[in-house]
Amino acid sequence: MGELTGYHGALEAGDTTSEALVAETLARIEATRSSINAFRTVRGEQALEEARDADRRLAAGERLPLLGVPIAVKDDTDVSGVPTYFGCPGDLPPATADGEAVRRLRAAGAVIVGKTNSCELGQWPFTEGPAFGATRNPWSTAHTPGGSSGGSAAAVAAGLVPAALGSDGAGSIRIPAAWTHLVGIKPQRGRVSVHPYTDCFQGLTVNGPLARTVADAALLLDAASGAHPGERYHPEAIDASAAARREPGRLRIALALRPPLTLTGTRPHPEVRRAVAALAETLAKLGHDVEEARPRYGLIGLSFLPRAATGIAEYADRHPDPSLLDPRTRASTRSGHRLGGRVVRAARAREAAQQSRIGAFFDQYDVLLTPSTATPPPPVGAFDGKSAGATDIGIAAACPYAWPWNVLGWPGVAVPAGLTGDGLPVGAQLLGPEGTEERLISLAAQLEAELRWYEKRPPTHVTSGSAPMGQ
Repeated sequence: MGELTGYHGALEAGDTTSEALVAETLARIEATRSSINAFRTVRGEQALEEARDADRRLAAGERLPLLGVPIAVKDDTDVSGVPTYFGCPGDLPPATADGEAVRRLRAAGAVIVGKTNSCELGQWPFTEGPAFGATRNPWSTAHTPGGSSGGSAAAVAAGLVPAALGSDGAGSIRIPAAWTHLVGIKPQRGRVSVHPYTDCFQGLTVNGPLARTVADAALLLDAASGAHPGERYHPEAIDASAAARREPGRLRIALALRPPLTLTGTRPHPEVRRAVAALAETLAKLGHDVEEARPRYGLIGLSFLPRAATGIAEYADRHPDPSLLDPRTRASTRSGHRLGGRVVRAARAREAAQQSRIGAFFDQYDVLLTPSTATPPPPVGAFDGKSAGATDIGIAAACPYAWPWNVLGWPGVAVPAGLTGDGLPVGAQLLGPEGTEERLISLAAQLEAELRWYEKRPPTHVTSGSAPMGQ
């Protein structure tokens, strides 16, 4: 049983109280502020008051999927009364209302304890910046937990919260999941609301869960799912939790170790290759048909780059003082201004043809298995002082596998693949065509039951108060 489902069960059984759980969570967050630094904003007394209200509701017999459970959200998502910094410096006003995903989490009973760190405007697979310092990997504090949902991943991996919401515009859930030994779900575009926006980063970015187990990630996904009426995408509803309890049936699985074209000559690190190949062997042992294959990605990067740059520019232009932003952000903003309008519209217009071409791959296969990243997690500070171009080349070499699924808008589930000889986590992703979250979740749950990856945990970084959950 995962922490999220365990907390829910303990609260309903009366074995603990929400106030006690939230107080312990806040103590863990404070105790790891210097070692992990996962949170930009902590709601403190507000969260405790909401926990007391949850206890009153529980005592009155009310039952909801997350009633009284402490949850964290990434700091690109609006929480009423708290600024949405999204990794940026500067004096930003508090949000006046919850984003739709947060509203739905609250409607399911969750207590939002705080907002987790992200790199500036979610651009990079590391969570560092002058506005908040560096968020560190619980498995090795000398290394990054990844990004841009690195604060959410670090908070879950360190046992500060049972699950957290992240976002994924180029792998920003799947990359930190890989580098912190977690399950991360990048849902179908539109599955989880990006409100107050109708379309996030030109359709690249979606919100989704990070958790230690498939069941926990599925539960959080179910609670957060649903579009705001004003949004552009409204996919058909799914039941992720039911899928996590189902056998997937015999599937045709393609293993692709070669990444899409990145012009960096990237190949997976030998330990990544071995770990993902071992997962493929486990899938074959479980009865699936597994073979190596290579999807026809084509020049999909030509669609990704204008959309990403335009999305960064749209966010940067809303900042009250853009001069405070990282020089690399300002360079991307200039690119976004050049590539906006006709260029980005043309990039988006190619999406249907790209979906058709890559979708034909799934006439032969049900699931695509690839590494989540090409490398283990880099050291903290590895990209300090680099230019925008050098940073882009470095991250393309380390993380070439995830971003095509953002262009397509399709779902993926990141799963742990093991640890390197140095004890650093690496991961794999299970990818499918439109609307196949349930299949991917069922397959991930089957793998988890076989490999029991949730039993491996990082060192304890809490220096005072309660130990992390499960320790």
